[in-house]
Amino acid sequence: MIEKTFQNPLLDFGADPWVFKDRDYYYFMVTRGTKIDLWKSKTLSGIAQGNYKTIWTAPEEGINCANVWAPEIHKINGSWYIYFTANDGKGGDLSRKVFVLENTSDPFNGVWEEKGFVNTEYSGLDGTVFEHQGKLYFVYAGYGNFPDYGSALYIAEMENPWTLKGTNVLISKPEFDWEKQGGMAINEGPVMLKRKNKLFLIYSASTTWSDDYCLGMLTATADKDVLDMNSWVKSEQPVFKKSIENQVFAPGHNSFTLSPDETEDWIIYHAISESEGGSEHRSTRIQKFTWNSDGTPNFGIPLPIGIPIPVPSGE
Repeated sequence: MIEKTFQNPLLDFGADPWVFKDRDYYYFMVTRGTKIDLWKSKTLSGIAQGNYKTIWTAPEEGINCANVWAPEIHKINGSWYIYFTANDGKGGDLSRKVFVLENTSDPFNGVWEEKGFVNTEYSGLDGTVFEHQGKLYFVYAGYGNFPDYGSALYIAEMENPWTLKGTNVLISKPEFDWEKQGGMAINEGPVMLKRKNKLFLIYSASTTWSDDYCLGMLTATADKDVLDMNSWVKSEQPVFKKSIENQVFAPGHNSFTLSPDETEDWIIYHAISESEGGSEHRSTRIQKFTWNSDGTPNFGIPLPIGIPIPVPSGE
């Protein structure tokens, strides 16, 4: 029997990749600049060749007409939501907001309705959501008048999938040198990974154009108050970083999913194939990851492009 394989990258121009598995299908999104595209595929390794359509296009002017970044699709209480960053094309970071689309039917065939922007305390980007103990939470990278860093991670409880209630709580800011590479000190791109009784909030650190863009990790146990900064323990080293030997630079802004048979964990991320290659050359890659004996994720080393990799189990 010949083993089925695939090769990275899955998409040559695929920054900020997001994958969501719903039963027998994977939904895939990347940053497209002025529009939101959605792919649908029965295989993870073939997501970039799946069916796709443009589901939203930015207006010619207004508060979300430019810099449409990092879309994420989520299913919440049976309805579908897409969170994406955009701004007015004029105000830079301080005009960035996270916007929400809602579809109460089918992601490909239903109608996507604009719900406006999330009422965050700070301007920001890279909004994500997760459910925990019956409540819905929102995490984003917020900007402010910070003398020492550019963006930090904030969390808030949600009244509904597009409205926050209560305070925006700071849970991570750039502190280590590996969070301050490329000219700015950055924490961004948060995504939740749960296993057993632990919550792992994985985030991207440093500037996305820097070779040293990487993944950091905050850990909390399930019995802790996620709105308390002290509940989260930050890893002192990156949990996923560049590999000079494998010619992989700036790996980050990731998502997680399972293999089709749900026996394997996979990380989806973007990276650049040459040092100082520029953020316009970010491509989408995937690889399987494992778990350490202490229950923490082990993402390993980013794999080189162009080598055969066994397809996810169940394909």
